[in-house]
Amino acid sequence: MPEAEGARTLPASPADSLRIAGLVPMSTVDWPDHLTATVFTQGCPWNCFYCHNRDLIPTRTPGAVAWQEVRDLLARRRGLLDGVVLTGGEALRQDCLADAAREVKDMGFQVGLHTAGMYPRRLRDLVGAGLVDWVGLDVKALPEHYTQVVGRPNAAAKVWDSLEALLASGTDLEVRTTVVPGDVTADDAVEVARRVHEAGARVYALQQARSRGTSGTFPAAAPGWDAQCERMAAAIEALGWERFTYRPA
Repeated sequence: MPEAEGARTLPASPADSLRIAGLVPMSTVDWPDHLTATVFTQGCPWNCFYCHNRDLIPTRTPGAVAWQEVRDLLARRRGLLDGVVLTGGEALRQDCLADAAREVKDMGFQVGLHTAGMYPRRLRDLVGAGLVDWVGLDVKALPEHYTQVVGRPNAAAKVWDSLEALLASGTDLEVRTTVVPGDVTADDAVEVARRVHEAGARVYALQQARSRGTSGTFPAAAPGWDAQCERMAAAIEALGWERFTYRPA
């Protein structure tokens, strides 16, 4: 039936503008000790050579999943899921992420966030508003090597600013570093962990890069690589954390 003359169409929620590349209805690996739905957002301004979600980097690719599908999933999973993890791509790239997080909280779920730390101001706003319960923050390398890892200049200061903001907020935080054989990520990992620990972080994870979903232009393995990573992990764990996790490929 045609809309009656003078009838008004209610505007969509701002969260409906979120460009979503994929939705995992149930995950045990995206937030330690939590059962979550995981929302993969489209677009990232960085171009990390070892990224395992390369299809999510282009910022102009339209979304493949409607936010309404997330709403519907959560309505069915009350009492079954602990929360929702917003990841990417880089979830903080999209202005409407806060609206999406608020909807999740209003439905009674917790919100986790994976971020590379490139938007410290937006991150401060999000945690300051109480819209995020846990953050997994990537710290990829020492400041002097950041550009060669992420492919963009002036990145390191934003990441360390994000770390400072999270520590000041008291938000539950896991800092992660991913390492690649023969690369500065591996050379820097122990020193990165030491600086992160000195800054006040108390939960840390060391991760081996994986080849699946990447460009395939780098070696994900090398002779002696597992043993080298185990030595890195031992040196990092010895710094003294409330929780340390080593994640091999």
